[in-house]
Amino acid sequence: MTAITTDVVLVGAGAMSATLGMLLKQLDPEFDILMLEKQNSVAQESSDGWNNAGTGHAAYCELNYTPVMADGRIDTTKAFNINASFEVSLQFWSYLVEQGALPEPGRFINTAPHKSFVWGDENVAFLKKRYETLKAHHLFKDIQFTDDPAVLRQWMPLVMQDRDPHQKVAGTRVRYGSDVDFGALTRHLIQYLDQKNGFELKLSHEVIDLNQKDNGRWAITIRDNATGQIQAVDARFVFLGAGGGSLPLLQKSGVPEGHGYGGFPVSGQWLVCRKPEIAEQHHAKVYGKAPLGAPPMSVPHLDTRIIDGEQALLFGPFAGFTTKFLKQGSFFDLVKSVRLNNLKPMLIAGLGNMDLTRYLISEVMQSHKSRVDALRKFYPNARDEDWELAIAGQRVQIIKKDPEKGGKLEFGTEVIFTADGSLAALLGASPGASTAVQTMIGIIESCYAERMSSADWQQKMKSMVPSYGQSLIENADLLAEVRQRTLATLKLHP
Repeated sequence: MTAITTDVVLVGAGAMSATLGMLLKQLDPEFDILMLEKQNSVAQESSDGWNNAGTGHAAYCELNYTPVMADGRIDTTKAFNINASFEVSLQFWSYLVEQGALPEPGRFINTAPHKSFVWGDENVAFLKKRYETLKAHHLFKDIQFTDDPAVLRQWMPLVMQDRDPHQKVAGTRVRYGSDVDFGALTRHLIQYLDQKNGFELKLSHEVIDLNQKDNGRWAITIRDNATGQIQAVDARFVFLGAGGGSLPLLQKSGVPEGHGYGGFPVSGQWLVCRKPEIAEQHHAKVYGKAPLGAPPMSVPHLDTRIIDGEQALLFGPFAGFTTKFLKQGSFFDLVKSVRLNNLKPMLIAGLGNMDLTRYLISEVMQSHKSRVDALRKFYPNARDEDWELAIAGQRVQIIKKDPEKGGKLEFGTEVIFTADGSLAALLGASPGASTAVQTMIGIIESCYAERMSSADWQQKMKSMVPSYGQSLIENADLLAEVRQRTLATLKLHP
C-alpha cells in the first residue's frame, strides 16, 4: 500500500482546522495539506451554524468571564484576553475579505449588539460594578450601562415587554457586537483552500490509527467510510482539530503529553423561534447570569441569529448529559476513552462534580413548558407554540491531572503539543471558534518555531494580523487603529 505523503494533516473539517490550514497556506503556499473529515460534508459538528450560539465572543456581555474575586473586585483577566483574541480573529477575517479569500462579510458575520441583562438588587449592583471596571480600560471604552427601564425598553423591547414595573433591572450594551455563522465561515475558508494547489479535502474519511515513526514523521491509517478502502498517510505534522473526536485520536497517538487527559461530554439544546414577526423585534445577543450550579456554557441568552440569510431567535442553552463525544458519535465514546493513565483524574473529577451531573440530567428531563418558563424570565410574553427545540453540538470538557486534588474538570480550551512540535491537539470548548485565529497562531509559533522567527513569516503574519507581536491589552492606540479597520471592513458598525 503506497502512502500519501504530505506536509500537514488536519483532522476534522471545522473552524479550527480551516483556520490553521488558511494561515499555513498564506505563510507558505507550497505546503501540501491534507484535510480529513469523517462526515460527508464540512462543518457538520460544533462549527455548524445551529450547533453553536454564533456569538463573536468578546466578553462584552458574557458575565461568567468576569467573576467576583474574594476581595469583592471584578477579575478582568479572562475578559481582556478573550476580547484581545477576538480582535485578532477580526483582523484576519478582514485581511481575507480584502484579499478576496472570503466573500462579502454579511455572508458569515453580522452586527448584533452584545448586551447583558440582570434583575434583583444584588445582580444590578454586580453589573454596575462590572461596567465601571471594564469601561476604565480601552478595550471596553464603548460599553454602556443603564438601570432606566425606559432606556432598556429601547435597547431590548421583547425583554422589557410587560415586565413587572417594580422589578429592579439593569443592562449593558456594546453596539458593535457580532453574530457569526461559523458554519458558513468554515465552508468559505475550505472552499478557498480547495481551489489551491497542494490542498486536498477527503470527506467520509476517518483516522483509525496514527503512530510516530523513528524519523519523527507520522504514519496515519485512514479509512474511506463510503467504500471501506484503507489508505496510509505519511505526514510531517498532524493537527487534531476534530472537536470531541480529538481526545480519542490523541490517545491513539500514544504521545506521553496526552496521558492523564479525559473528557466530560455535555450536550446542549436551544429553543428557536423562526417567526419573522417576533424575530424582527429583537436584534441583539442578550446574556444573563447562569443558574447556581450550572456549567459556564449554560449562561442563558436570547440571541439574534442570522444563518444563510434567515433571521431567527435562539434561547438557551439547556445543558444535558450524554456519553457521546460528537453529535453524530457513539454512546460508548466516554467508556472507550477511559485509560489507566486517566482513570484516577476522571474518577476524582466525576465524584467531585456530582452536583453538576445531577443538574445536567435534570436539564434533560425538562418539559417544553418548563423550558419556555425559563425563557419567560427573559421574554415575559413568550408563547410555548412559537418556539421549537433544536439540538446543539456536543462539547467535551477537559478532565486533567491535578497535583493537589488528583483530577479536575476544566471549562475552556487547551492545546497539547508534542515536545518535537510534530503533533498538536485542541481539547475543550468555549470560547472556541471566536478565538481560533489566536489559538492557531500559537500552534504555528510552537510547531514551526524556526520558520516563524524568519523575517519572511514575521512580515506575512503582520500583514494578516497587523497587531501581531504587540499587546492590544496594553496598546490603546494600536487597538483603536485595528478596531476602526475591522469594524469598517466587516461592516460591523451599528
